[in-house]
Amino acid sequence: MPNLQPEQAMVALHLALPAIQKEHETTRGVIEAIPLNNGDYKPEPVAKTALELAWHIVASEHRFYSGVVAGQFDFTPRPRPENVKNSADIGKYYAESFANDLEALKKMSGDQLAKMIDFRSMFQLPAVGFLDLGLRHSIHHRGQLSTYLRPAGGKVPAIYGESYDSAKAQQAARTA
Repeated sequence: MPNLQPEQAMVALHLALPAIQKEHETTRGVIEAIPLNNGDYKPEPVAKTALELAWHIVASEHRFYSGVVAGQFDFTPRPRPENVKNSADIGKYYAESFANDLEALKKMSGDQLAKMIDFRSMFQLPAVGFLDLGLRHSIHHRGQLSTYLRPAGGKVPAIYGESYDSAKAQQAARTA
């Protein structure tokens, strides 16, 4: 991938965008499934709370996408705004942030997408390569967050196919 040509980078972007959009919807559903009254749930003392983990997903994903657009990463901490208090607020913030990031990504040129970007002096990839890395990071933490939901008193939404909870909800809707 180091010698990616601008035309190839544009193809990579257009192949990545549908998956990024679909995974965003799924991740937002998991975040919004955190019970409004139990965002402080965590499975063990050293774990992040559900809301901390949700915010980590949102802030990190934005960091990846904005870094791709800027051609470099900004690792300045991005604390959760004070007005973002629960899972519904995080879901709304996530949707708005994602929409802005998506529009910025769609406006990028092949040269911008093919530009090599350094990640913490650990490795370098063409900018477009960080879209996949960011997506995998979000999916990883979404999986962690989904395991918080039932113990926190929530329901697990469909992720890749039905979950037990989404199947029960559909069954209840059919019989009502």
